[in-house]
Amino acid sequence: MRLTLVHPAIGHRLGERYIRSWQMESLPIAALAGLTPSDIELTFYDDRMEKIPFDEPTDAVAIPVETYTAARAYQIASEYRRRRVPVVMGGFHATLMPDEVSRYAEGVVTGEAEAVWSEVIDDLRHGRLQRRYHGEQRHLAQIRVDRRLFQGKRYLPIGLIETGRGCKFPCEFCAIQTFFSRTYRSRPVEDVVAEVAAIKHEKKLFFFVDDNFAGDMKAGRALLAELAKQKVRWITQMSINAAHDEDFLQQMRQAGCCGVLIGFESLDEANLRLMNKRFNTMGGGYRQALANLRRHGLFVYGTFVFGYEHDTLTSFDQAVDFASEEGMYIAAFNHLTPFPGTPLYQRLQTEGRLRYDAWWLDPAYRYNELPFLPKAMSPQDVTLGCVAARKRFYGWPNILRRSLHHWRDSFVLRNFFLVNAMHRNEISLRNGYPLGDEAWSGSLLEAQ
Repeated sequence: MRLTLVHPAIGHRLGERYIRSWQMESLPIAALAGLTPSDIELTFYDDRMEKIPFDEPTDAVAIPVETYTAARAYQIASEYRRRRVPVVMGGFHATLMPDEVSRYAEGVVTGEAEAVWSEVIDDLRHGRLQRRYHGEQRHLAQIRVDRRLFQGKRYLPIGLIETGRGCKFPCEFCAIQTFFSRTYRSRPVEDVVAEVAAIKHEKKLFFFVDDNFAGDMKAGRALLAELAKQKVRWITQMSINAAHDEDFLQQMRQAGCCGVLIGFESLDEANLRLMNKRFNTMGGGYRQALANLRRHGLFVYGTFVFGYEHDTLTSFDQAVDFASEEGMYIAAFNHLTPFPGTPLYQRLQTEGRLRYDAWWLDPAYRYNELPFLPKAMSPQDVTLGCVAARKRFYGWPNILRRSLHHWRDSFVLRNFFLVNAMHRNEISLRNGYPLGDEAWSGSLLEAQ
């Protein structure tokens, strides 16, 4: 049997290359490849960097779908299904919106693929593909990863690895809590270390893509002790509470951690209460947490969102000033996004504040546009405020000032200007980016 795996792009804008910082390895594809029996002929196409040969013979197609890639995924699925090739879709968006996804696929996998992928493959072999499969949460020892399909692709030189799944915090806007039901599971230490060891000769930096690396700090300490023996550099994302445990930070640094992505989200405590992120202000608050991280040599990628009830036109400059004063390595200044299946989406829908029935499918919607009506500003104010914040933060004078915070680590400093220049160059590219391919002239083929 021939199986084609496709990673969909967010979209494609006429006459422009795809945004470089969005071109990382596709971990869902590597996971599917690792779960697929060796006697099946696998082919992989990454829509972000290559054209898909829709007429190439194949027996089935599998596509992981996220909310931002849904419009393009349905275009791709329609091309294959028009050629009578069955399509299977799964991933976060499929779990959050299974009825919608099932309109464009013969089979939909909700939940985790590890629990049901063998059944999907067997049903494909015998021509009895079911409409729905649901993978219950299981022990993460079942994760299998095969990166051989990535050879020859022009990805960023960063190795993506899972060390755990889920997060226990109830942040209103986050789809992670919905997908994993506010649970956290750690992957076996020996499995993570083996995966690192297998590819460390070809990766200069690893990104542990966990939703919250500090989701289980006891398990995290055991992993850190073993990672220290591997002599690799890595970054990850974690909740801010871990920044107040200096023993944990010291162990992270000793294990090769260079920096962490932390969701600060807002400087306004009333907004944080609405988000269910009051834990962000624990232990002395942001400045104490950042001082601890600096003391242990860990740079910070800070993220901020705008459009909550207590945001005003001054919120953007306040966030940029704060991130700059604290010497953040990079920072994201984005509008609040109501993802389907989240408490935020349900609240805005109940309040009649959504501007689109399904913003991720509406042809009028563009990346960086606010898909709901904020309380204290217009949607356009939020979009323009985010763009202006990025321009200020990634202006060359500010980049030079922030670089002074990172001179102690030659590896971090060497890459500082490259990373900041890339983000600076992409500010205008991201704004107004289409969801789906602008050049696609077909029509979506829905299931009968």
